[in-house]
Amino acid sequence: MSKITINSFKEFEAYIGQEMGVSEYLKITQEQINKFADATLDHQWIHTDPERAKESQFKSTIAHGYLTLAVTPHLWEQIAEIRNTKMMINYGIEKLKFNQAVVVDSEVRLRAKLHSLLDLRGITKAQLDIELEIKDSKKSAFSASLIFLYHFN
Repeated sequence: MSKITINSFKEFEAYIGQEMGVSEYLKITQEQINKFADATLDHQWIHTDPERAKESQFKSTIAHGYLTLAVTPHLWEQIAEIRNTKMMINYGIEKLKFNQAVVVDSEVRLRAKLHSLLDLRGITKAQLDIELEIKDSKKSAFSASLIFLYHFN
């Protein structure tokens, strides 16, 4: 599926209730996990100690749940290019549920559906229902409703 290009509220509105697309897969590496641990000061062994993690139920290190959430803007940009904006703001996350751990070197991708779109006096409030899918797994890493504010020109 190719990337959707949206230039206005009116163009965006056409996608309400529809799946907007699926991103490419992104591999979650130990290096990413370690850098995220450094940035967030969360060095729990299940994320950063591959030897000890072999003894866990996962048999390997796993990505921080919030790391998997943090890659969603990058993956969303692969699905839709929102043009003609002054600014985009991450406004909120609702109904976030971590369903399954993402084991190191797993590949994940984002699936997004436009739940709703509101015009708030010229600011577009977009609510996306998303899932972060794990390659070769029936269960997603998480599901959530993301809310972005777009300030179109």
